[in-house]
Amino acid sequence: MSPSMDSMSTQPRPRTSRETSTASLLPPTAKFQRPTSISSFGSLANLDHAYQAAGTTIRSTSSAASLAKLNSQFSLSPDPSQWGARIAVDEAEPDDDLHNPDPGRDRKADLYNAVFSRRGLANLGCLAILLASLMTLFAGYPIISYVRSHPQSTNGGFNLGGVNASGQIPEMSGNFGLIDNDTPDDVKTKTGYTNGDTYELVFSDEFNQDGRSFYPGDDPYWEAVDLHYWVRINNMEWYDPEAVTTSDGSLVITLSRKSTHGLDYEGGMISSWNKFCFTGGILEASVSLPGYNDIYGLWPAVWAMGNLGRAGYGATLDGTWPYTYDACDVGTVSNQTKNGEPYAATVNGDKDFGGALSYLEGQRLSRCTCDGEAHPGPKHDDGTYVGRSAPEIDVFESQISDDGGTVSQSAQWAPFNEEYVWKNTSDNLKIYDSAVSYLNTYTGGRYQQATSVVSLTNQDCYTNETACYAVYGFEYQPGFDDAYITWVNDGQPAWTIMAAGMTGDDAVEISARPVPQEPMYILANLGMSTNFGYVDEDHLPFPTSMKIDYIRVYQKSDSINVGCDPEDFPTADYIAQFSEAYNNPNLTTWVDDYGQTVPKNSFLGEC
Repeated sequence: MSPSMDSMSTQPRPRTSRETSTASLLPPTAKFQRPTSISSFGSLANLDHAYQAAGTTIRSTSSAASLAKLNSQFSLSPDPSQWGARIAVDEAEPDDDLHNPDPGRDRKADLYNAVFSRRGLANLGCLAILLASLMTLFAGYPIISYVRSHPQSTNGGFNLGGVNASGQIPEMSGNFGLIDNDTPDDVKTKTGYTNGDTYELVFSDEFNQDGRSFYPGDDPYWEAVDLHYWVRINNMEWYDPEAVTTSDGSLVITLSRKSTHGLDYEGGMISSWNKFCFTGGILEASVSLPGYNDIYGLWPAVWAMGNLGRAGYGATLDGTWPYTYDACDVGTVSNQTKNGEPYAATVNGDKDFGGALSYLEGQRLSRCTCDGEAHPGPKHDDGTYVGRSAPEIDVFESQISDDGGTVSQSAQWAPFNEEYVWKNTSDNLKIYDSAVSYLNTYTGGRYQQATSVVSLTNQDCYTNETACYAVYGFEYQPGFDDAYITWVNDGQPAWTIMAAGMTGDDAVEISARPVPQEPMYILANLGMSTNFGYVDEDHLPFPTSMKIDYIRVYQKSDSINVGCDPEDFPTADYIAQFSEAYNNPNLTTWVDDYGQTVPKNSFLGEC
């Protein structure tokens, strides 16, 4: 049964969501009063009319409220006509060309002198500048640099500057050239001590800048070692770079009583290994010797060695020091014998070792080296290798005798003469002042043969005396025939050995040994060793120093040969090939420590 209309008016029903939403839009003043009954309108037409009137009122009131609400939220009226802008279709705006494309018009504009307009020319100009800049950077600059460059000379050098292997001599502001800026002009040429020849300065270090450091990499030409110089000498001190510096215009090498590395003393050694070398000429050093002229034990030295051997690095010296030899015979092999021959090499040698002449391992880089074996080269015209080695020439080794301070001035040689006796005839030996100089009684032992003369020094030129400086040095002509070495003591020639003094020796079946032909580097050191003589530890002054005012090298103008890697006696590639041996002082032997093999020897039938 359906409910009556009266019941519908008296029993309200829940509103739908649509009705609720619509009701929320009605303003409070526009409420539509629902009749209590339909009959009160009189008819359906009247009811419809009433609904239409109410709807009109609702829409009008709602629109006004919405506009008011928008006006409160925005600065502009919602009516565009009130903005003051040109909105009529027939009114033009400045950017109409952008918003109203005209293909025909635009095509004409693009074709009309586009390249030769200001904008087009500006674009082309920027491209031209960019292209020119790139061409200058990648093509012009290299060409200009090449044309205007001043190539640096190596002078045959290797690793000059201590930075790389280019061999370039530093060409930079500052005092880094081969010749020290502080070297006086009047000493840049010199008359030779032997034949009166004229020599010119090719290297100098005046040590005038105080506080220089000689740790690895700190100096272009010098480096102080950090090691124990044990090699067949057993020094009592540890060599440390802190013991070497410059002060008051001199190089200062100090020996101190100091516990370090398990030893009781600390000394210093400096060298120009692989940085500066020379072949032939004059090496001079102005030196104030350490200590007193009457207390035994100090062992200062200035000397030179072939670049293929690095002092203190035993593996590099094993089979190279103190050889100077370019023949293929028994002189190149171990103990200087083959199958027990020659007999003289087994009985007329070191008396403390059963008469054995040599304990050397043999010349590792000899003329007998077989093709294909490791060898620095070069080769002779007959296809054999040039004999290579690390010879030694001592400017001096200082010692104390009963007569006062002395220096022994020597060259070390291998292979050895019978009984270590060289041909010291008047043609081959010259002592300039027998009141000052005399032949050294020591001529050699199982590890070296020495040609040596002892000379009294200037007794004032010790740091604990008047501390004056005396000039020591040697002048030499490398090779055979007219080759020689002349030593200098206190600025005067002391003695000379001619190459003929080291001629072949039939008794031990060896050939002539040349005056060293290898590129030689310079060393200076201060230490102590009981192997060199008695050490009076109780009376020696500590700390004590050797001071060097300058080191200079001269050569004849037609025989300039400076550098550690000359073409006829190269060293760079070989050193690079075996770099570990040249940089690790703990490798003391070539085979056992370093693990290398000795090159095969044709004299022993190994090729």
